[in-house]
Amino acid sequence: MDIERFNADWLQAWTDKDVDRLVGFYSADTVYKDPQVPHGVEGREALKTYLQTLFSSTPPMTYLPELVWAIQGGFCGRWYCDIGEGGKEGKIRGFDLVLIENSLIKHNEVYVHPLSETANA
Repeated sequence: MDIERFNADWLQAWTDKDVDRLVGFYSADTVYKDPQVPHGVEGREALKTYLQTLFSSTPPMTYLPELVWAIQGGFCGRWYCDIGEGGKEGKIRGFDLVLIENSLIKHNEVYVHPLSETANA
């Protein structure tokens, strides 16, 4: 598996807010965690519902991959995100722990923090 290509395609689906394409990256019994759901969402259908709600309540967000590290069973990836057009509503840097099984995401944990305009990236 080309994890850099997988990561870039996956982050593009996040940018596009394409729920159907995005959940296609995840296994039927996936576990997904981010700051809004720290205890996790379990299963592709629950993730789909979560993403529909999330995407309808957030401005445009552009995800740009930075680095990807292969780990046993998956990868870790760091990315930047501009919130709003051109980052007018803020910028964040994030990190994903992604465990893969049968070419699908079995487990995904997301960690993010805001970047101030004066902070170094």
